[in-house]
This record gives sequence, C-alpha cells and structure tokens, in this order.
Amino acid sequence: MRIEKKQKLAQLRRWRIRKKVVGTSVRPRMAVCFSNENIHVQFIDDDARVTLAAASTVSKTAPKDVAANVKGAKTIGALAAKNALGKGIKEVVFDRGGARYHGKVKALAEAAREAGLKF
Repeated sequence: MRIEKKQKLAQLRRWRIRKKVVGTSVRPRMAVCFSNENIHVQFIDDDARVTLAAASTVSKTAPKDVAANVKGAKTIGALAAKNALGKGIKEVVFDRGGARYHGKVKALAEAAREAGLKF
C-alpha cells in the first residue's frame, strides 16, 4: 500500500515536469533515468518522437566499472555530452525525471555542462 502510494506520487512528479519540459529538433530534451544499478541518458526530439543520441552504463562505449553513483554519473554525463556534440546537439532542455536536483542528478548535469552542453 505504501509503496504503491510512493510510486503514484513519483509518477505524478514526472508528469508535472513533462508538461513543462519539451524537446525540439533545435533543443532536444535530455532525459535522465536512474535505477539502482544503471544510469540512462537520452536526447529526445519530442516533435518527431525520435531519440537523437543516448548514453548509458550498459552501453558498449561506457567503461566497465561505472556504477549508478555520483562518480558514475559524472562519467556518464561527460559521455552523453560527447555523444550529443558528435550529433551536432549543443543546447538541451534538462529533464531530471522526477528526481531531486542533488547528488547523482546534479553531478551528471554539471559533468555534461563541463563537457560543452548548454542548459
């Protein structure tokens, strides 16, 4: 019962954020998803409903020792920015996926900014 309520509240947070955060071909949405074991980042054009670039801890280009912690978030943030810049994406809209902007989320965002993305 309690878990279902927490999940419902988390889903409402995600929906509330997604109403405001929309990606376009010029400025795609940088969607971040954290699980207990992995980190996933996608650059999404919501108009065309296409993923333009992505990075993850399970991708072949990621180092093998990357985990879903602050250190891993920094690594994946830099890798995601490198992939996006390779596809010609310079500016994005950051979608934190309902998570608070601290810890892993903040580390990933700051690493992406340092690597050259603007948001």
